[in-house]
Amino acid sequence: MSQFLKHVIKCNISQTYLQYLPLKNIQARHLNLLECHSKDLLHKHGVTVQKFKIVENANETNNLLKSFDVDEYVLKAQVLAGGRGKGHFNNGFKGGVHVTKERTKIYDLLKNMLGYKLITKQTPKDGILVTKVMVAESVDIKRETYFCILMDRSQNGPVLIASPAGGMDIEDVAEKSPELIKKIPIDIFEGISDKVALDVAKFLNFNGPLASVAANEIKRLWEFFLSVDAVQIEINPLVETLDNKVVCVDAKIQFDDNSQFRHKEIFELDETSESDPREVMANKHNLNYIGMDGNIGCLVNGAGLAMATMDIIKLRGGEPANFLDVGGNVNENQVYEAFKLLTLDSSVKAILVNVFGGIVNCATIAKGLINASRKLDLQVPLVVRLEGTNVSAGKKLLEESGLLIEFASDLDEAAKKAISSLKK
Repeated sequence: MSQFLKHVIKCNISQTYLQYLPLKNIQARHLNLLECHSKDLLHKHGVTVQKFKIVENANETNNLLKSFDVDEYVLKAQVLAGGRGKGHFNNGFKGGVHVTKERTKIYDLLKNMLGYKLITKQTPKDGILVTKVMVAESVDIKRETYFCILMDRSQNGPVLIASPAGGMDIEDVAEKSPELIKKIPIDIFEGISDKVALDVAKFLNFNGPLASVAANEIKRLWEFFLSVDAVQIEINPLVETLDNKVVCVDAKIQFDDNSQFRHKEIFELDETSESDPREVMANKHNLNYIGMDGNIGCLVNGAGLAMATMDIIKLRGGEPANFLDVGGNVNENQVYEAFKLLTLDSSVKAILVNVFGGIVNCATIAKGLINASRKLDLQVPLVVRLEGTNVSAGKKLLEESGLLIEFASDLDEAAKKAISSLKK
């Protein structure tokens, strides 16, 4: 689910209003990769990146130095935030990026970075815990350029964007110097031809033999884009070095979430340490969950129905504690995991189950609900509204379960009962 929709849900904007919002421009962005993981992927696909190692413990320093001997080292704290070089750690150590030629300093640098929180302009106030540091070979940069391939809905496919003004905010370049931006739609079947790659390389001011080298890197980046089902790959900067090499120094990659089944090994790299653990848990079980500030937990099948449920709870004077859509193909185990999510939130004082069974079987929901209530020893009031496929069997199972359940015939009644149960 996109950050935009999460904002919509947290603001309790109803489905009615959603139809007027520019949803056609929304793309889901779930997978977050650290810089070191992005570079490792690029390297495995033949793209030229600087040499590097990933360190998780300062005591690994001796082994690192035995196998990784370069003239100058760059140490970069691995967190999902910009401004690392100007940041500081909660132990007082300054800078999330350090450059040194002295091998004897690496242990102390790692010791001051690993296990401490890095605070930058883009992190929460308390910072982000650093568990990995990328130790890389320093690159002697002569020039910086910008290169990007992304899916563009307005072009109905991928677009190549390039600029010789690398290392800068590309939006600022586009605004102040539009002549420094080249934008080329790519035919998904033809791809990036040798001619196009060479033209782009020359536009980026790679001259002489380096033009062909840069063109080859551009073609490899296109092949990488296709092979991993990316929706964006941004190299900023793509550099020319003093020793006449073309190197991808920094990379931002975004993936099509629907391709997860094809790239399980990539999606397993997802950096979740900065995410809400409940959302991580929900994603693991194919549930859509977003925590909110209320006290009525909601379990609903269908995003639209979930939005309507939250709306009517608000309308009747209550506060929803979450958005939780179990989907149309939910099974008993997912219902159990959904209840587990709800009970992890100590602010939940009542639970409203609102299921309108179409492709989902109400009996399946009922069995899962009974199993979850017993295993989790549910202590909060439970209001259930069931309607649709196999609803009679589902209600019978719940009635014979011995659980303390308040039934509701419609959504409005369910919301009123959930709210009134808080006063008992």
